[in-house]
Amino acid sequence: MLLPGDVTLERIKEVAPRAIVLSGGPNSVHIADAPQLSPGFFEYCASNSIPVLGICYGMQLLVHALGGEVKAADGGGEYGRMAIRTTQASALYAQDTEHSQQVWMSHGDEAVRLPQGFCSVATSEQGAIVAVECAERKLFGLQYHPEVMHSERGTATLRQFLFGIAGIPADWKIENVLEEEMQKLRQTVGPDEHVICALSGGVDSTVAATLVHKVVGERLHCVFVDNGLLRFKEAERVMETFEQHLHLPVTKIDDAERMLGLLKGLKDPEAKRKAIGAEFIRVFQEFADDFKRQHGITPKYLVQGTLYPDVIESCPPPGSGQKHSHTIKSHHNVGGLPKDLKFSLIEPLRELFKDEVRALGRLPALNVPETFIARHPFPGPGLAVRVLGDVTEGDALDVLRAVDEVFIQTIREWGLYDRIWQAFAVFLPVRSVGVQGDQRTHSHVVALRAVTSADGMTADWFPFEPAFLRAVSTRICNTVRSVNRVVYDVTSKPPGTIEWE
Repeated sequence: MLLPGDVTLERIKEVAPRAIVLSGGPNSVHIADAPQLSPGFFEYCASNSIPVLGICYGMQLLVHALGGEVKAADGGGEYGRMAIRTTQASALYAQDTEHSQQVWMSHGDEAVRLPQGFCSVATSEQGAIVAVECAERKLFGLQYHPEVMHSERGTATLRQFLFGIAGIPADWKIENVLEEEMQKLRQTVGPDEHVICALSGGVDSTVAATLVHKVVGERLHCVFVDNGLLRFKEAERVMETFEQHLHLPVTKIDDAERMLGLLKGLKDPEAKRKAIGAEFIRVFQEFADDFKRQHGITPKYLVQGTLYPDVIESCPPPGSGQKHSHTIKSHHNVGGLPKDLKFSLIEPLRELFKDEVRALGRLPALNVPETFIARHPFPGPGLAVRVLGDVTEGDALDVLRAVDEVFIQTIREWGLYDRIWQAFAVFLPVRSVGVQGDQRTHSHVVALRAVTSADGMTADWFPFEPAFLRAVSTRICNTVRSVNRVVYDVTSKPPGTIEWE
């Protein structure tokens, strides 16, 4: 169960947890309004033998609350991939056979003095304390993020905490999510009520639509919006796939002219995302109004394929349970929604990550075609967040579509598509001097981005062979004549994000 950082001890007692994980977050323990533990928290855990694991900020909070010292890290902190050295003489690493592993860091503060009874059981290559424990009291802390795929033995450490130390049975299955969400739908949507689904062609909205369709049947109405911000022949390819594989009722709406008109002159990424989110809702509202005129029934609900990373990065307003988060970017389906939304949202994937959504879609009960499951993620705002600046200026969208198509097709030809989480091109608002046909050119610069990830919360750049980069750069400059320079992005997340905007 997910509870907010300011949860009361009384609420924790109601849940009666078998183990507690204090999550990471953007705060410092020295900030006045940062999340704090309720009075009596440690006494309650001790008296009920409840193990506690603090991760990142959670570890700093654990150390600080029990009398240790946390301060700003020398050099500004640790971010991205880093080697740590562990000791096997610990409860957390008791199952490890190696003392070194690569983990994923993202912190500006660090513990420099531990509370009484605690010991350090892992340090980073820079000498920072990155794992602590007081095994007698069942209190543990990790400065790194074991939950992400780039922490190579992080899952094993979490399993040791949950199954070894806490003794929790490993009986949760993805089928449980399907059963719970279908039951919620039956309780929410009345037998005569109709539902609209925002269908993008990606795995998230497709799985959400298939799940809802299992419950409401023909009362589900899927809407695919061509907003003018799609990739090369995306609308045609998606609709064809819908018809051949998904067998859901889908209405395609062309909103390109109006969407691009709203985006004209907008350069700020947040402004673009919010404008796109509001326009999407207007399209769905017009569809609902037309449906009422034709059938005398107003669709009350809107299905979205919102994931938990969307919620985390968008930092919704008070009351959403994300009080202590920072806004990374407003996803169009969360932070970009208008305040006067007339629909009740149905978001069956809201507490899931991308890898879990794919597992859900592969269940026999849903049987979503692998054509959808294996697709690389594509942002809801589309190419608007891949053209830096005003998307309506010049030939930016056309150039980007052509470059992106060459990049993706080359990846497929080299057999790399399924090894990459997401790959795309970015149109940069700069021009470069070049020479083509023995003549001076002053043309566009594009960036290529390809990352590995499991859930989108962290990512690392994909290590293409130099021969691939040479081939794709040559092909782009030869086929998209208005481009004369190609760069490759080698930034992980953190410190960058996957998308540039």
